[in-house]
Amino acid sequence: MEAFLFQATIYLGAAVIAVPLAARLGLGSVLGYLGAGIVIGPVFGLVGSESQDIQHFAEFGVVMMLFLIGLELEPRALWDMRRKLLGLGGMQVLLTTGAIAAAALLLGFSPLVSLAIGMIFALSSTAIVLQTLSEKKLMQTGGGRSAFSVLLAQDIAVIPMLALLPLLAVTGIGMVLAPDGSMIRLTEDDHHHAISLVDGLPGWGVTLVTIGAVAAIILTGIYLTRPVFRYIHHARLPEMYTALALLMVVSIAVLMELVGLSPALGTFLAGVVLANSEFRHELESDLAPFKGLLLGLFFITVGAGINFALLFDKPALILGYTVGMMAIKGVILLGLAMVFKLRGKDRWLFTLGLAQAGEFGFVLVSFSLAQGVLTPGQSQTLLLVVAMSMLVTPLLFILYDVFSHRMEDHGTHEEDDVDETGTVIIAGIGRFGQIVNRLVRSSGFSTIVIDNDLATVQMMRKFGVRGFFGDPSRPDLLNAAGLPDAKVLVVALDGKEQANALVAYARKARPDLHIVARAHDRVHAYELNAAGADDVVREMFDSSLRAGRYVLEVLGLSEFEAHEAEITFYHKDREMLRELADLWKPGVAVTENPAYVARAKELDADLELALAAKVQSRDADVPLASGPGGRLRNSKG
Repeated sequence: MEAFLFQATIYLGAAVIAVPLAARLGLGSVLGYLGAGIVIGPVFGLVGSESQDIQHFAEFGVVMMLFLIGLELEPRALWDMRRKLLGLGGMQVLLTTGAIAAAALLLGFSPLVSLAIGMIFALSSTAIVLQTLSEKKLMQTGGGRSAFSVLLAQDIAVIPMLALLPLLAVTGIGMVLAPDGSMIRLTEDDHHHAISLVDGLPGWGVTLVTIGAVAAIILTGIYLTRPVFRYIHHARLPEMYTALALLMVVSIAVLMELVGLSPALGTFLAGVVLANSEFRHELESDLAPFKGLLLGLFFITVGAGINFALLFDKPALILGYTVGMMAIKGVILLGLAMVFKLRGKDRWLFTLGLAQAGEFGFVLVSFSLAQGVLTPGQSQTLLLVVAMSMLVTPLLFILYDVFSHRMEDHGTHEEDDVDETGTVIIAGIGRFGQIVNRLVRSSGFSTIVIDNDLATVQMMRKFGVRGFFGDPSRPDLLNAAGLPDAKVLVVALDGKEQANALVAYARKARPDLHIVARAHDRVHAYELNAAGADDVVREMFDSSLRAGRYVLEVLGLSEFEAHEAEITFYHKDREMLRELADLWKPGVAVTENPAYVARAKELDADLELALAAKVQSRDADVPLASGPGGRLRNSKG
């Protein structure tokens, strides 16, 4: 017990120290976990052979991760992925296996061993890639979705690979790596120690049992989940929900193991079945902490298991294999990205993100050794190459970030060809721009929408809104969208500097153009006003006024009185905004501007007096036709 607690302290302590440090340095959590494993393993020797056993346990984090990903995908969405799943993913596995096998043949490996090496290196790291994509919020990009499709196809491909590897054996009974590092020869009895539902069955029997297991998962998810959750609910114990969530994942994984399928694939399927259920969020919240800890533990064991003695003994060989494998894989990924029309940043995300070998490579290497496909020396070398490629992967994502920023800075991302014009140009189709676009189009006027967020543009197209992907601040796109003839430009961009620059350019290019711009706050309203916007709308102003009116009604004011207070505040605040705009100084914080602060205090006092008088005078005759809009006009309007 003491030894277990000591090891747990080492692993958890290393994670707590290394991961926040890596995150602060911008390296990501995965590299932090890997670095922690290297420090406590090869560097200081605080952990030893037990890391291999812990790694098998920690691999369950991958199973949980795929279950949670399945919860985010409806069956329809999975069906929509079929082209990338079978085409892109299938071609990646086949082409990479063939190319790496050919390279291994040229290096002197036998044909059967070369094929095994090709299959091992064809797989990528589901754990590292999906974790990093989630952290960087890249999962919903074109490159992220394509990478996920390939990873899922690879998980499916593990099944035929495990079935094929025993046919490649040339030495009969294989060997396994003992905890002390020695090799132990297996006997025939050792191959049948695990419980299996398909051992000894004919081919048709295996097929029926496998289909039955998959059907059982689907039917259980559809028909038994609700009754079980209702039963658990009556206990009124929150920990029972966690226990049920763990039981579901573990039992599905065990069932998949019994029929010879991938546990990760089975739990992913279960997640997809439950994606539309009302228990989805409960399952996500219960399993997310376990998934994160187990994945972190897995990465630590990968770092701790790197054989630096072999690396230092044969550095050129190991590094050459690693670089060569990743280069071959990268070239194939880049070619597939071009064939499947991934562009710009998505193409590089897809290529750099999947260029490594994966955790299933450890499984296939160990299985190949046990089956006699690989020799002990070959397996040790391949395990080190897999680990080294995984160690390099976070650095490749950092390289992608560098490429991504450079592409944005130089405007090299590929944009849509704008082939329509409109009376109103809307730059930015977030929540603000969407409402403006719906109102204007519903009123019978034509609009052109441009946004530099591809995922948002694609999402809006599904709802029938014609949008164009591109940088709205680029003059050529604006001109193609009809800037010379447009009547109104609506600037609804998220970036303050980009919005300011767009307003300034549009005002210079079209002095007569009416510009409506969204401001993030009061200071941004001053900046947009100075840049030349006609109407400036503070994004939170109207909703805040309405919320304040509801509060006043709850506190005892009548609906009329609360509305009067709202209208009074609106008009007074607009007057304040106009007057303070003359005192605002660009580049100087408002708190550092004495004249601004003094006048703001005076105007706030006047506002309080006006509101107090309005509340007390219930019979005040104030026209109610005008409404709040938070509008600031510049000197032109």
